[in-house]
Amino acid sequence: MTSVIRASALLCTTLALALAGCGEDDESSTAGSGTAGGSAACPDGKVRFGIEPYEDPAKLKPAYEVLAKALETELDCPVELTVVEDYSAEVLAMQNGKLDIAQFGPLGLVFASDRAGAEPIVSFGDSKGELTTYKGGIWVKKDSPIQSLEDLEGKSLALSEPGSTSGDALPRFALADEAKLDPKKDVKLEYAGGHPEALLALTNDKVDAAEINTQQLATSKSEGVFDESKFRRVWESEPIPNDPITVAKDLDPAFKAKVKEALLGLSTEDVAKVGAFLDVDPPGPLVEVTKETYQPLFDLAETLGLTEKDV
Repeated sequence: MTSVIRASALLCTTLALALAGCGEDDESSTAGSGTAGGSAACPDGKVRFGIEPYEDPAKLKPAYEVLAKALETELDCPVELTVVEDYSAEVLAMQNGKLDIAQFGPLGLVFASDRAGAEPIVSFGDSKGELTTYKGGIWVKKDSPIQSLEDLEGKSLALSEPGSTSGDALPRFALADEAKLDPKKDVKLEYAGGHPEALLALTNDKVDAAEINTQQLATSKSEGVFDESKFRRVWESEPIPNDPITVAKDLDPAFKAKVKEALLGLSTEDVAKVGAFLDVDPPGPLVEVTKETYQPLFDLAETLGLTEKDV
């Protein structure tokens, strides 16, 4: 595997360049009635929209139903919304033709692109119409003796779940790059099952440290479940482009164009509730993105030799 040190430098540089240019337990619902038909915007009578489970599905569904309803109106086609069971399930669903459009995490996009042909078309913009970003982080209790990544040797660290960009891959490789630790041997990694669960593991004294990205931080503070004054951040990642909404590669080009046009035509109010979970403040409309926007994540995966087995 190529040096993790070089990979970290690559991530920092290429992210800056890119931004400058810029399961069976799944929960499903149909946003509304729409008009089933055979038009380019509704070729199979409905549009199947998948969402990654980066937050409690019970909280995500109401927010995404607002977005899905607005998309349905723009397309004049029913939108079936599904919050998938986990990251890998979403990739498999698109690969198997079960999803037409899907929102992936930035690193998840790498494997969704390679395996399912996912093509990023839009992401979440701010009030100026610029692509928003977020950062990964590792936090400890304020009175913890842990002051740096190096101090995590022999300590327990809560991560979200395999496949997460900020909640898994970047923290693990930061440990190897910056602290020269072997994440599998020198740190007690514990997958909590999601970003909220990782945060709760720290606040409930279950672990010595936890990954908390800026999206989860904003959500938890607004809900009153995280008092930032009682904790410290000991590591922070470079800015990461926000999650892309993608279309399946093999779909009719006319359909893909219609979906992209419809998403870009949604109002700020249509996407604001979803944006709140992604730390988009102040909120704005969706903005156009391409695979090149996320090229730093593709480069990082290649440089580190990451495969689906790693996530």
